[in-house]
Amino acid sequence: MISCGAVVADGSRGVAVVVDSTQAYGGRSPHRERSPVVVHLTPVTRPVVAHCTDIVDPVPAETTTAVTLTLSCPDRPGIVHAVTGALAAADGNIVESAQYGSEVTGRFFMRVDAQVGAGITALRDELAPVAERFGMDLELFPTGAPTRTLIMVSKEGHCLNDLLFRQRAGLLPIEIPVIVSNHTDLAPLAAFYGVAFVHVPVDAAAKDTSKDAAEDRLRELIVEHDVDLVVLARYMQILSDRLCGDLAGRAINIHHSFLPSFKGARPYAQAHQRGVKLIGATAHYVTADLDEGPIIEQDVVRVEHQHAAAQLVAMGRDVETRTLRQAVAWHAEHRVLLDGHRTIVFR
Repeated sequence: MISCGAVVADGSRGVAVVVDSTQAYGGRSPHRERSPVVVHLTPVTRPVVAHCTDIVDPVPAETTTAVTLTLSCPDRPGIVHAVTGALAAADGNIVESAQYGSEVTGRFFMRVDAQVGAGITALRDELAPVAERFGMDLELFPTGAPTRTLIMVSKEGHCLNDLLFRQRAGLLPIEIPVIVSNHTDLAPLAAFYGVAFVHVPVDAAAKDTSKDAAEDRLRELIVEHDVDLVVLARYMQILSDRLCGDLAGRAINIHHSFLPSFKGARPYAQAHQRGVKLIGATAHYVTADLDEGPIIEQDVVRVEHQHAAAQLVAMGRDVETRTLRQAVAWHAEHRVLLDGHRTIVFR
């Protein structure tokens, strides 16, 4: 609060606003009588500095912890009331909230961003009896903490390059400690970004034993690098059912949306021969059912008759890159919840 005459510059209007509190209040305390404030407008040609004799320092902002809460449970009355009550008890302030109740599965889903004065441990303690009462699958995360992500690739680098660039630019909330590949083609790209590259070959001649050894090595790397998410960025090997189960809900794959129409190594050439009008991509969680896991994101682009097969390939790579990037971002921001074979995405 300014308790004396003050001069405030308004550079956009070229004037100085002079507030004369003494004249306005007749020499008396402004807290006793509320007389009109006298304002003088004075033209200025240079910056004006405010002069006053008594400025009260603002109260320091309280220290809070930003947290993200996700939950799912059987739907019933009182869930939101109980969750928000626990947040209030931990001195929490909700800054973003989304919820959904599935009429098909009868489950309730919720995601909340909040600022918590008492800290994440205190909030967890407040939520524990709520989670037990409602049978919740509940998780708490520090908001904005990067998700440690292992990327698997083969020879095509468009998806990998996009993820690496956006992570470095601060556009994706992920951290990439290691890249794993069954080929060495993309090792220079990893070196350019300063990310460790591990070659884990899969021998076609001894495929079963080689794949087992490769997956054992992958498990070691996941533990070694404290990995939260695995991204198959055009990794052209099929994961075993056991590994798919181990990575349930934390491994994302990308593929073109021609399946099952155009299978094999050259789907875009097949699509061109058939004269397709739309091409697209699907990002989904990995399951033992090949390319049929819960879908996180899909996108399409229109194709015209004059587009050559090579143009379809380029357009397909672009839509694959865009779709995978969005799915990874939503997962890393804890916006994707599983509802059986479907996903609930709080965009």
